[in-house]
Amino acid sequence: MKKLLLLLTVFLSLQTAFAQNDKETLQRERQRLQQELKEIQDNYNKVKGQQKATLGQLNMLQNKMQLQNRYIGNINNEIKLLNDDIYLSNVELTRLQRQVDTLKSEYARSVVYSYKNNSTYDYLNFIFSANNFNDALRRVAYLKSYRAYNESKVKTIKETQAMMEQRKQQLLAKTNQKQSALQNQKVQLNELEGQKKEKDQVVAKLKSQVSDLSKQIATKKKRDNQLRNQITAVIRREIEKAKEEERKRIAAAKAAEAAKPKASPNTSNNASTNTASTTTTAAPKAAPARKEAIPLNEGELRLANSFERSKGGLPWPVDNGFVSIPFGVSKVDNLMMDNPGLTISTQASGVTVKAVYDGEVSAVSNTGEGMMVMIRHGRYFTVYSNLSSASVSRGDVVKTGQAIGRAATADDGTGGQVDFMLMVGQNNVNPRPWLR
Repeated sequence: MKKLLLLLTVFLSLQTAFAQNDKETLQRERQRLQQELKEIQDNYNKVKGQQKATLGQLNMLQNKMQLQNRYIGNINNEIKLLNDDIYLSNVELTRLQRQVDTLKSEYARSVVYSYKNNSTYDYLNFIFSANNFNDALRRVAYLKSYRAYNESKVKTIKETQAMMEQRKQQLLAKTNQKQSALQNQKVQLNELEGQKKEKDQVVAKLKSQVSDLSKQIATKKKRDNQLRNQITAVIRREIEKAKEEERKRIAAAKAAEAAKPKASPNTSNNASTNTASTTTTAAPKAAPARKEAIPLNEGELRLANSFERSKGGLPWPVDNGFVSIPFGVSKVDNLMMDNPGLTISTQASGVTVKAVYDGEVSAVSNTGEGMMVMIRHGRYFTVYSNLSSASVSRGDVVKTGQAIGRAATADDGTGGQVDFMLMVGQNNVNPRPWLR
């Protein structure tokens, strides 16, 4: 029985420790979500009062709803943990109550026995009826230990009752926490409902602005097509340049090999004999090299690998910007747009645009709808377009955070806008997971 109680206590302690870790993880996640919700609300407040609805407003509301759903999910997980804690606390209280009942029953029997044999005559009779002096001493020691045993029972009962009271207070606190979490859940669900209504209003506005919206989308499609053609030409040029450098390197290596003095015939024969007499061991096969779309030299390979390791930690190309049009397909009513990168809006045009990582400027050109800067990071390229001006030139080596230009006016005429693309070779990838 004691072993079972001990195992149950250890199990409950471990469960409590794991639950505490889960709670701390949930708390950290909740704080992060609250911060993200605050940031997106601050950005939304800047454009909320505009007469015309924009795709940026819609995207921010959609992002906010996604965060809100995750926040509600976090609260649901907290409630589940609290339910588990409450259940385990009730199990512990039941165990402690049984333990107290058992201790009280044992103590009651001891008290009854002591009462029946508590007279001085019985006490002395028990001692003097001993066979010898040593036996009498043993009987005295027994009576003392029996009294100490009863006293320890009382102490154990009091300690267990104190522990029960402590567990009851903890259970009450957890019950209150659960009630608070349920109330918060209700508030956040109402908030989500309000966000849905606000999103529906923005969608309705956008539908009423279909003509203006289609013009904005047409302008962006035209700019994206021009940009795509220029990027393709730049990458093709970079590939040819890299291949030419690789051909020169191979030719130089062959020339250097040919220039080495040839070994004498005897040396060759000796070398052949030694080679033949030596037991050959097959060298382990090297891992297949990554097939590169663009040949990379050693420095470019290091830069590409360093860039790759920075995924999720790259700085934003502008300060205080927000994604107004996400990567990929966006749809409003019957209008559809496939964005090859991120369209980042700023509060005003003319804000500084910065390189997100070290690299070399591959191209600076006018797309017809603004300036474009393309930076190479080994096998990766970052493209910054819809700039009103560029402050770098082709061939410049830039550092992370270095200013490369300024944002032009947004397509809808509100604030500034930068189109940011990330490419691996000639393939577009979603830049958002790469940014902080």
